[in-house]
This record gives sequence, structure tokens and C-alpha cells, in this order.
Amino acid sequence: MNHDLLDVAVAAARAGGAVLEDFFRKRPLEPELKSENDFVTLADRAAETAVLAEIRRQYPDHRILAEEAGWTGGKDTDYSWIVDPLDGTTNFLQGLPVYGVSVACSQGEELMAAAVYDPQGGNLFKATRGGGAYWNEKRMGVSKLPNLHGAFVATGYPFKAREAVDLYLDTFRSVFARARAIRRCGAAALDLAYTAAGVYDGFFEFRLSPWDIAAGALLIEEAGGLVSDLDGGDRYMEGGNVIAGAPNVQQDLVEVVGRHVSEERLDELVPRPGVPTTSAC
Repeated sequence: MNHDLLDVAVAAARAGGAVLEDFFRKRPLEPELKSENDFVTLADRAAETAVLAEIRRQYPDHRILAEEAGWTGGKDTDYSWIVDPLDGTTNFLQGLPVYGVSVACSQGEELMAAAVYDPQGGNLFKATRGGGAYWNEKRMGVSKLPNLHGAFVATGYPFKAREAVDLYLDTFRSVFARARAIRRCGAAALDLAYTAAGVYDGFFEFRLSPWDIAAGALLIEEAGGLVSDLDGGDRYMEGGNVIAGAPNVQQDLVEVVGRHVSEERLDELVPRPGVPTTSAC
């Protein structure tokens, strides 16, 4: 069953990617502002339509949580899909070819299948629960770095949590003091995928949405890594705060981040958004 779910996740991600390629630097995007610095475009909506159509073709009764449409589908099912049709919308708007499509499926409390597709680079990352993680059909694993010293780390700036920017900058400074380099590429699903592949040794970001996280989280777990919230717990889908990476690097990141911010402290500064979470929380 997991492989059937994976086949659909891959097909859906590729369908969304084909739509995005048709738009990228070719057609008017007509961006609209959802909230400060958070845009939606014609490409987002068209790609989401293509992704959801592919899922519903095979699983018409499954529930789907998509960034633009929210929850759709029946309630009498144990399966939920979590979809980001365009991860990296700001990059896409600016013509920067760093964006992707993220599709995941959960059964009850567990993420079961995931695909993250980078149309510009032709990179497909996929995983099934218990079946490993793959990058363009080659099995991948997280890095073997023993700790945060000398790590190559990815992050995202908290543009949805600006009240916490001082805490973030303090955290950034502490990580920067120990890491070899930190990158901010603007597409969390791809950052998580490259962490699963061992390109990045670790990743941290505040106040992501479930569709940013779901597929990448399974990729990392199946590649031998760890994913947690700021406190080292497993509620990262609820708060959107993610610390991920190779096991030792991830644990070091939890310790360093924890010197500056916790789930409770961030909730005080930036109340959790009212976005419905998935059943895999």
C-alpha cells in the first residue's frame, strides 16, 4: 500500500511541477498578497489544481490539506494528504529557480509516503515509511558529521514570526559560531530534502506550515535523521518549529537553539496560526 501511495505522491508532484515550469519566467503570475510578504499567484493555484486532481483520480475519498484550498475531501477516512503546490513562491516570483512541489500522505498518526520535486533541477526526492528515502532513484542518507562543529546548515528567516526575530538572530549567532556555513535558499521542503540527502548537515526554522514540513520530515526520518520541535519533542507539525538533521548534529542544534528559545516562549511572542493541522501531528 505504501508504494501505491508513493506512486501517487510522485505523479502528483510531477503534475504540479509541469504546471510550474509552464509558468516560470514565461507567463504573467498576477500575485496577490495573503499576508505581509506572503504571496499567492496563478501558478500556485494552477499547480495545486493539478496536484489535487492527480490524488483524487486514485483516491477520491481521501482528505487533502493544501496550502491554498485548505481541507477538502471526506472525513470517513484514515488517510490525509498534505500538499504545497509551490514551495518557494517568492523565489518563483523573482525568477529565481529554487522552488518545488511537496506532497505527503499520512495514515492516522504516521506519515507514510512523501515526494518533493524540483522541476528546474530535475530532482525528485521520495520516501515511504519503512522503505527508505531516494534521490533520483539512488538511496540517500543523512550526513555522518559527529556534531555541529563544521556543519553545513540550512535555515529560513522567520518572516511569519517577526516578533521573534531577536530570538532568531540570537539563535543564528550561536549556530553560526559553531557551523562551517549557513544557507537560506527560501524553500523549506527542498532544504529538508537536501538535509535528508546529506547535502546539509542540519536545518532549523520557526513557524512553518504543515505543508512545508510533512514530506521533508519523512524523507529525513527514512534517511536516518531526526526531526523535532524546539524542545526536542515530536510536535513540530503543530507549531511549525523544526530542527532536523543528522542525529548528532540535530541534537546539538536542539541544545544550541534551546539556549535562546522554547516552544512556550515562541508561543508567547507569536501565537500559533489557526491553520488546521494534519492527522499526523
